[in-house]
Amino acid sequence: MPVLARAFRQIVPAIALSGLSTAVLACASCGCTLSSDWENMGFTTQAGLKLDLRYDYLNQDQLRHGTGTTSPAAAAAMTTSTGDPQEVEKYTRNDYLTATLDYRFDAVWGVAVQLPYIERRHSTLGVNSDGGNPADGAYDSKTASLGDVKVIGRYQGFSPRHNLGATFGLKLPTGSHGLTGTSSDPSAPGGSAQIDRGLQPGTGTTDAILGAYWFDALNKNWDAFAQATMQTALNSSNAYKPGTGYNLNLGLRYQGLAAAMPQIQLNTRHVEHDSGANADQDSTGGTLVYLSPGLVVPLGKQTSLYGFVQWPIHQDVRGVQLAPRYIASLGARFGF
Repeated sequence: MPVLARAFRQIVPAIALSGLSTAVLACASCGCTLSSDWENMGFTTQAGLKLDLRYDYLNQDQLRHGTGTTSPAAAAAMTTSTGDPQEVEKYTRNDYLTATLDYRFDAVWGVAVQLPYIERRHSTLGVNSDGGNPADGAYDSKTASLGDVKVIGRYQGFSPRHNLGATFGLKLPTGSHGLTGTSSDPSAPGGSAQIDRGLQPGTGTTDAILGAYWFDALNKNWDAFAQATMQTALNSSNAYKPGTGYNLNLGLRYQGLAAAMPQIQLNTRHVEHDSGANADQDSTGGTLVYLSPGLVVPLGKQTSLYGFVQWPIHQDVRGVQLAPRYIASLGARFGF
């Protein structure tokens, strides 16, 4: 991944110089739901500066309809709510590199800035396809670009122990949303083709982010956390508005080992369908549930590595969508 490697070298000094400018992973309805906030960015009472670098691999190569899988031929035979032919997609392969700079002023207040770099490959057979050959609107694309920046504030003054908090912030329209691919439509091969709005690095909208979280020790060796977040667009951009997303994350970890900290999360995400004349209003949105085992390995008092795999245990998508068979995440944390 030479492009991602170059992005890594560019992002780190940029964040170090920016002070407090952040971004977060911008996933679609079948995207990543893993929380890396637990003793990483927000779920702590210790003041100071932290940097998190995280890589996520998400290969959407499975066509799904409702709660089951479907074939390209079966998808080609379906129609949308308006009676039009259904688009048949082949794959969407995503590589995300996310840098998060978090500063906690004290036990009560903190702020985080998250900056995503997205490398995405996508291929679709278009509409009026037979499920095996390209037809109207078919195209291939490969993009590598910075995504939408998120700036998130945090307040943990609701309880004397400072283990109950709220998050509030904005997703800013910093990512590109007018990139093009290469047409594979037999009627216009090789020409420029507009990439679907839901597959652009940015949405073009400013979104509000609101959430709440709780974390605590259950006993000497076991900790737990719960986190709920909503993200909703405050405006539309070029006749496109992404659907409101709701995330619920539950986590449990074991701290009885010196060399590693096993952890497991239950990640649930519900997304409303996109809206607007340039949105796919039939095949966007859904409800996804992942079971995510992982491991955190401390390398010292201020540095640790972590890895997780998200396994889908429930996928209910609206229309016909590509979904991943799993999501892999690797990251490193640094305290200063």
